[in-house]
Amino acid sequence: MKQLPKVYFERLLEISTDIVVAVDRSGSVIFYNDGAESALGYQADEILGQPVNLIYPSEKEAHAVMAALRDPDIDGPGRIKNFETEFMDKNGVRVPVAISGSIIANERGHEQGSIGFAKDISSLRKQERMATLGQLAIGLAHEINNPLEILVNHVELLERYLKQKASDEDYTREHERIDSIKRELRRIQSIVERVGEMADDGDYETREYMPGRLMTDLALEDEDHPEPEPSGPHCSINGRRVLVVDDDSSIRSSMADILGCEGCNVFTTESGVEALRYLKSHDVDLVLSDVVMPDMDGYELFQEIRGLQPNLPVVLMTAYYYDKDHVIKRSKAEGLEDVIFKKPIDPSRLVELVDARATSRDSSSTPA
Repeated sequence: MKQLPKVYFERLLEISTDIVVAVDRSGSVIFYNDGAESALGYQADEILGQPVNLIYPSEKEAHAVMAALRDPDIDGPGRIKNFETEFMDKNGVRVPVAISGSIIANERGHEQGSIGFAKDISSLRKQERMATLGQLAIGLAHEINNPLEILVNHVELLERYLKQKASDEDYTREHERIDSIKRELRRIQSIVERVGEMADDGDYETREYMPGRLMTDLALEDEDHPEPEPSGPHCSINGRRVLVVDDDSSIRSSMADILGCEGCNVFTTESGVEALRYLKSHDVDLVLSDVVMPDMDGYELFQEIRGLQPNLPVVLMTAYYYDKDHVIKRSKAEGLEDVIFKKPIDPSRLVELVDARATSRDSSSTPA
């Protein structure tokens, strides 16, 4: 088979957008291409003849690459594929790279040098960081918003207690403190929402909070956090039977207290399996269920309830800020009408929703 002359390959290496560097047996650079100039900032005449260590952040890093080349258990003797390390550009900035390279030997098997193709993986690393941020945002939303749900509910209960028991003077003073707590709770929720938005958009700014140290700018310092809009006409859920399904016992308890204060009969279970077991022998007017639970998700529970009691309204609740597993999307496609997307749930909104959904069931029911 006819082979291309050597000059063709040399020209291809010269114009490659990848970083291509070759060294002799002493570790001096003997080839440095256009891609390396673009990525590292050094011109060829600044590098050729210099120790290859010049483009590494440390001698240790350079030795690690050569050790990998000589290790037969990595990618075979005398070669590496996509070995991740770092170069150092002319301005002292670290450049993450993945190197594929080979040791060059003569006819007798003696090392003459080595050559490596390196890809700048900075953008890949950024994507990985953003994916990690997305996972962090999901976990953060869930782990923070669940306790926030409990705090919001208990503050609501405390305010109701003060209205009933405190004097006008005491209520005015303590009500200011409660309003302050509510404002800070809304601020925490806004921070969590912002983290979720950053993870979803993949875009965020930083600012210096100490010399040489950066922090993510959440852009909340000057934002106003208004009071929630007042609810509509007073809702009546007295006597309504609601099943609350959530694996967090404190959420179950606080939601039961909120709805119970309105005369609602609240029953709770910690899992979808227990909820189904309860529904087989009890009638309720509404099911409020968390989306993420250990035994079955909200979609699976919704499907099971539809098979068991087709006319029973179900409302899903979630502390997450996007539907990662399409639980809500699938449920809505199957007829789910209501979703509370963001915990903590405003207590007045919760009461309104129970009133609307349970009442609509009564109005659509027909005698047997």
